[in-house]
Amino acid sequence: MSDPRITSSIFTRGAVDLSALRTPAPSPAPAQAGPPAAAPGGSVGGAAVIDVTEANIQSAVLERSLTTPVVVFFGAAGYPESDQFAPVLERLAAEGGGTWLLARVDVQQQPRLAQMFQLQALPTTYAIVGGRPVDAFPGVVPEPQLRQWLQAVLKAGGVSVAEPEDPRLDAADDALMDGDLDAAEQAYRKILAETPNDAAAEAGLAQVGLARRVSGADPQTALAAATANPDDVDAQLLAADIEVLSGQAEQAYQRLVGLVRRTAGEDREKVRQHLVGLFTIAGPEDPTVASARRALASALF
Repeated sequence: MSDPRITSSIFTRGAVDLSALRTPAPSPAPAQAGPPAAAPGGSVGGAAVIDVTEANIQSAVLERSLTTPVVVFFGAAGYPESDQFAPVLERLAAEGGGTWLLARVDVQQQPRLAQMFQLQALPTTYAIVGGRPVDAFPGVVPEPQLRQWLQAVLKAGGVSVAEPEDPRLDAADDALMDGDLDAAEQAYRKILAETPNDAAAEAGLAQVGLARRVSGADPQTALAAATANPDDVDAQLLAADIEVLSGQAEQAYQRLVGLVRRTAGEDREKVRQHLVGLFTIAGPEDPTVASARRALASALF
């Protein structure tokens, strides 16, 4: 899984029909009064972890997912990848403090559930939100990517949670704040090598580039030069950098969108790439970035 965002890529092989899961099994086993039977990953780690059967999937997964995102882990005891990955999910579920529920399914004991979810591999992990699947991935993934995937699932479920602290980012940010751009760049690139598409690391790397470009420039002189030479591409790019660094990102975006309209060929592509790099600093959820992206699309097409 290279991208932790909600992609629903698995569902291109066919929709999962959860309506069949609402039909009781021919002879469902009665609910146990004590701890549930062992499922892949071992004993229940707390209220945020349950074992799922045909008898309780309606209440434990489908109905529960209407208010709380449910992650359904399909595994099998004795399978190395299942035994390796289940404890990681259990630990993160306990750490989540009830913001999401981990539902474990032993496919050896529940083959009908495995069939209903059209499993292609073991283990497979599904996210259920609002009574329907929103994403899934087969196999195992590194914990940093799993955490990002869970964050995306929680957002899909309307859960607002703080991003977990990442000591790697703290070290990179500290280097950037101290002006050690080489160390900051190296740290951000290492994070991206370990966790591709890490938005915070991408933003940090873009900030390193911005800091390098404005190093040694006099803001007033640069802005005056851009005003005097509206078609000087390099002068306009530097002015936009200074505006972003000064908290005037919207003005910088407008400057470069206007420059895109007035340029062509290599110059236009240079300006476009520079503007996209500035977008990375603020992030895709910034409303100013969203507006500027629409303006850029209009200028290009």
